[in-house]
Amino acid sequence: MKRFTTILWDVDQTLLDFDKSQQWALNESFRDFGREITDDVVKRYAAINDSFWKRLERGEIEKEKLLTGRFEALFEELAVTDIPVKSFADFYQKALGSVFFFQDNSFELCSKLKGKVRQYVITNGVSATQRNKLRLSGLDKIMDGIFVSEEIGYPKPSLLFFEECFRQIPDFRKEKTIVVGDSLSSDMQGANNTGVFCCWYNPGKKENTAGLKIDYEIRNLWELEEIL
Repeated sequence: MKRFTTILWDVDQTLLDFDKSQQWALNESFRDFGREITDDVVKRYAAINDSFWKRLERGEIEKEKLLTGRFEALFEELAVTDIPVKSFADFYQKALGSVFFFQDNSFELCSKLKGKVRQYVITNGVSATQRNKLRLSGLDKIMDGIFVSEEIGYPKPSLLFFEECFRQIPDFRKEKTIVVGDSLSSDMQGANNTGVFCCWYNPGKKENTAGLKIDYEIRNLWELEEIL
C-alpha cells in the first residue's frame, strides 16, 4: 500500500526557482522605468519582500498592502521619488508571472508522478501571477488542482486555507496526504496546524529555528520518490 496518495506542492522556491524569477523581474521593472540596479539592491528587496510575506502569513497586513508596501519601503531606502509605486508594482507583478525556472527538474518529477499520486498546488502568491507561471511552465496540465490563497480568502499557514483545500479534494484522507515546501512559516507550519504529514525541501541546509515537527527533510526534490 502506498504511504501517500496526495501531494500538496508549494510553488515558489520549491517547484520553481523564485529567486531567479524575482531577480529577473526586478531588473526588468527598473529598466522599464529608466534605471539599472545592482545585485545589492536585489538582495535588499528580497529581504524586504520576505518580511512583508511573513507579515501576511501572520495576518498583520492584507495582500494589497504587501504588493505596494514592499516597494514603498525599498524606494524610501533608495531615495527614489520619481517612480510611481503603483505603476512599478503592477509592471513587476506582470514581469514576475512571465518567467519561470524549474527547481531540480521538477517538471520531469511531477510528470513521472502523474497518475501514481494526486498532485495539487498550494500557494500564497498573487493569483494571476501564479496561474500564468503554472500555465507557461506546463505544470498546470500535470496538477490535479491549484489552490491559491488569494482565491480561497486565507493565506498559508491558516487552518482555514488548508481546510478549504481539503474540502475540495475528492475522497480526501489526511493520513495519506503530504505537504512539500521550502517555507517553515507557511508550508511546514500549515502542515503542523492541520495534522498532515510534511516534507521540508531544504537544499540550503537551514536550521529548523521554528521548532516545528518535520516528518521528512530533503535536499533534492527527487528524494521525495523514496518517501512516497
